[in-house]
Amino acid sequence: MYDRICVPTDGSDAAAAAFEHTLAIAADHGATVHLLHVADTTRDSVTRIGGDVVDVLEQEGESIVDEAAARAADRGVEAETAVRQGGVPETVAAYAEEVGADLVSMSTRGRQGVEHLVGSTTERVVRQSPVPVLALRPGDEAVPYPYEDVLVPTDGSPAATAALDRAIPIAERAGATVHVLSVVDTGGVGLGDHVEVDVLSEYADDAVAEGVERVEAAGLEAVGAVEVASSAARGIRAYVDDPGVDLVAMGTHGRTGVGRYLLGSVAERTLRSAPVPVLTVPVSDEA
Repeated sequence: MYDRICVPTDGSDAAAAAFEHTLAIAADHGATVHLLHVADTTRDSVTRIGGDVVDVLEQEGESIVDEAAARAADRGVEAETAVRQGGVPETVAAYAEEVGADLVSMSTRGRQGVEHLVGSTTERVVRQSPVPVLALRPGDEAVPYPYEDVLVPTDGSPAATAALDRAIPIAERAGATVHVLSVVDTGGVGLGDHVEVDVLSEYADDAVAEGVERVEAAGLEAVGAVEVASSAARGIRAYVDDPGVDLVAMGTHGRTGVGRYLLGSVAERTLRSAPVPVLTVPVSDEA
């Protein structure tokens, strides 16, 4: 399923920890990891000082990716390295496309310095990446791989279906259970407005039933659930904690209007709050 995994790294402890999880995936799939360090030349402190600083950043970047490549070799994983200049999100997205990556795997935390991969940067990579992005938080290296329980939030949209189609082969690696969840978001519903809640619940029931049928057709165990919450992100987070899942796979866009459950902002809030890896899947992605 994965042949080439793009791994942006800034050499931080968080990036190194996330890389351990990525190496487990790469080893399982026999994939090559394409290690990328971005010398962020868009920052004011760099543009003011100029070439000397850029040279230093590139030299440091070479050391960072070479060290990561050595770690990959220790695990028997093939690695390619690159150092590029530019803004981090657009450079990562362009590099992933250039090498034909089928996954970008990166930490949601990084350095508090010139080169950094922090939450907002990860979110911007998600928006721009032409392929799925696996966002890893500090501590995710302890999450079991292959995954045993995979959660797919759904609103019945094409983006949610793309995420489910991506999650199914991941679950097949170890016969994982796929949890299909739809959250009835009551945040924009007035008190006592039972009619709209009923309509939203009907959409949710249909979306879950369709997802469960898709999972079971692949020969996997499926659990369907509809939850009511003040926001979709809160509902997803609550489900992650109880009954507990190892991976969240979700689309980056969803429905608008009365059937709205998953929007880009919900994916971003889930990236910030979920205590497990989050795989975001663009609607154009084909598993």
